[in-house]
Amino acid sequence: MNTLSPYFLLFELIIYIQFALCFRHAWRLGAANLLRLFAGILFGVALELATIRQLHAYQYGQFLLMILDVPLCIGVAWGCIIYSVMEFSNSTSLPYFTRPVLDALLALNIDLALDTVAIRLGFWDWGQGLRFQYFGVPYANFWAWFWVVFFFSLGYRLFARRKDWVGIWISPLLGWALGLIGVLGTNALIAFIIPLALHIWTVSLLLTIALILILALRPRLHVSPPPSLVFWIPFLTHAYVLIAGLLSGVILDPPILLLVGLLMLAVALYLHRPAAQQPFPFMPSRHS
Repeated sequence: MNTLSPYFLLFELIIYIQFALCFRHAWRLGAANLLRLFAGILFGVALELATIRQLHAYQYGQFLLMILDVPLCIGVAWGCIIYSVMEFSNSTSLPYFTRPVLDALLALNIDLALDTVAIRLGFWDWGQGLRFQYFGVPYANFWAWFWVVFFFSLGYRLFARRKDWVGIWISPLLGWALGLIGVLGTNALIAFIIPLALHIWTVSLLLTIALILILALRPRLHVSPPPSLVFWIPFLTHAYVLIAGLLSGVILDPPILLLVGLLMLAVALYLHRPAAQQPFPFMPSRHS
């Protein structure tokens, strides 16, 4: 019987803690939020199963809970990330239908630190070695991360402002459907049409345009108080990356990965600092 690495087990545990944070928040706000959270998780599992079969570009290691060849925790992580970034963007002054762009950029803040350490711990394998493109991670991965979050967020938001059954029940289905169609379509574009030599320029152009768009709109952050989970979801992941990376030594191969991890943590702390001032959600309130 194979013994799971403690790094795998702790990674799964952290993701399920993140799920508990999101579930607690969604439960308190009602059916619409619960359905959004669970639609995001189902979307995460479905997109991983579909992408592996579409591209044959990567494979996962053996985690404790698996759905075929995809770890359940990966689908849960997608759902939690999408839920938290949408909560953050909803607390800003950004025009409603530009918020999916910010959602996608916020998600990339996590992956720029996570993916390089994860492949060195054996969580997944791109099959290209550790010196390929972005320290072993294909540039197309960041393209995919952007579109995964963007399309789900956009699909969900199409009718989410309606207060009737359409807004509550149809929005999660649209997020799931548009998300999956959009991801598979953009996967095919970069994998089968855009030459490999142009991937770095394609991804850089996409992210530059997205960032310029958000900055040009000059949004005010924290117009309404964001829930504390918008701090804890990225913070727990960044903390895991740094601690596990240092304990195992993989974040020093090469040392610039440590700098990237610290930089992404600093960005997350800066963006989510008001939420960071709130107590951990499961701690008893001083006013109760």
